[in-house]
Amino acid sequence: MTKLVLLDCDSTLSAIEGIDELARLRGDETFAAVEQMTRAAMEGGTPMETIFARRLELIQPTLGELEAIGQKYIAQVEPTASETVRALESMGWRVAIVSGGFTQAILPLARHLGITRVEAVELLFDADGRYRGFDPQSPTARTRGKNEVARRLRAEWNAHRVVMVGDGASDLEVKGDADLVVGYGGYAVREKVRLEADAFILRLSELTALLA
Repeated sequence: MTKLVLLDCDSTLSAIEGIDELARLRGDETFAAVEQMTRAAMEGGTPMETIFARRLELIQPTLGELEAIGQKYIAQVEPTASETVRALESMGWRVAIVSGGFTQAILPLARHLGITRVEAVELLFDADGRYRGFDPQSPTARTRGKNEVARRLRAEWNAHRVVMVGDGASDLEVKGDADLVVGYGGYAVREKVRLEADAFILRLSELTALLA
């Protein structure tokens, strides 16, 4: 039997919100609009599917820009992330990233941390690297999509314990499909998450004692 930790990416494994960093490239007006939509979703006021396509259509990111965000994730990785992943694995936990962010940007961070499983949203580009949409089959592009992933990975890995760790409402939603939901507030303390998560931490390294 397996023990499984599912880690959010943006504002959890790394300080940045990838979608907001992409929006910054399009100027203050676009950034403000996208940031507002992101905050509304992360705090639980707006369904993810309501804003997911709209933000990307506003930004029209290129493949090159997405790859640059991947390097920003690494540059601003949570200070205790690497040691925490190694410690959890030594304790018998399997670790995966489950994110509403973008696969192509998150994979470099995953490799940096030694995490081999990433469940995120793959963006689609043409031969010149121009944005052409996203994979509509990606569960994490919609409300309670992380729940679908948690159930699937539990079954796939025959996990008897599943823990979800993250900063936002989509992580909190996994209650019921995860045995423990740990809110993370190292970069953004969202009151709903702080109050309703089963546990709340400010550094990823706190997971080691919590899950011992």
